[in-house]
Amino acid sequence: MLSRAYSGLLAIAIIVGLSTALSRHTVEAVTSFKGETVTLDAAQRIIAAALKKSAEMDVKMNVTVVDVGGNLKAFVRMDDAYLGSADISMKKAKTAVMFGFPSGVLGTMSQPGGELYGVERSNGGLITFAGGLPLHNASGKLIGAIGVSGSSVANDEAVAEAGAAAL
Repeated sequence: MLSRAYSGLLAIAIIVGLSTALSRHTVEAVTSFKGETVTLDAAQRIIAAALKKSAEMDVKMNVTVVDVGGNLKAFVRMDDAYLGSADISMKKAKTAVMFGFPSGVLGTMSQPGGELYGVERSNGGLITFAGGLPLHNASGKLIGAIGVSGSSVANDEAVAEAGAAAL
């Protein structure tokens, strides 16, 4: 009984902490998967730009683009890119679209002593380090996200930024 009560209190604490932290950021809540989302054409342009940047940096990357609902839109694993990074790139993209801000921001907020410490354990699909970026249309509406993994966090972020800039 005590463990159930503790689990319930922990869940409430995480929800309250998340609500408090998110209120400090401008985040568009995704309440419906209908409407505008990243197109296949846009996803392919984003991936092409990310691959170009990867080649310039001489790094092998996994690049994922998800739609506004966090569903896979496009994915590329470069030759010789780490197999384990494929899943990480997908989780970075999902994290960015689920929260509406870069995955690295969530990483900062979830450090020991932070408001969201431990949030990555609340959802098996979260990654709390940089390399996931939300994608917005010309009017600023969230339409998807890019996630990149395969090198250092700084390189992952640089490649994600290059991909997002193609939108």
